[in-house]
Amino acid sequence: MTAEGEARRVLVLNGPNLGRLGKREPSVYGTATYADLSDLCVMTGKELGLHVEVRQTEYEGELVTWIHEACDQAIPVVLNAGALTHYSYALMDAVKMRTAPLVEVHISNLAAREGFRHESVITPAASGIIAGFGFQSYVLALRVIAAS
Repeated sequence: MTAEGEARRVLVLNGPNLGRLGKREPSVYGTATYADLSDLCVMTGKELGLHVEVRQTEYEGELVTWIHEACDQAIPVVLNAGALTHYSYALMDAVKMRTAPLVEVHISNLAAREGFRHESVITPAASGIIAGFGFQSYVLALRVIAAS
């Protein structure tokens, strides 16, 4: 809670293809949908006294703009950049400007996947990373933010 008694605002930002959860590679990402993920994040936020806004985009520039918004307003972020994790230097540069905790999350264990997924250009600029726990990666990240 903030000093005024309002819930602390947190952005949960998701990059390309995450809106296709439930349809995209169920053997890797499971059968739960993006709506299920969004509901879980909002519900977890309420339990933790956080006001969680969940967003998803297919576009790198939109994700960068959202990170800028968070930086300008000192809003904590939970970020799953999807494939942009591995090559978006623009996103990495935006994350470097963070003014509040930013936790990188991934549904799958990147180290157990294809070689190109082992490298994240975001991780060095993030507060930390949680990966491999399915949707619980988001829950854990929100708990970290609530405790910070």
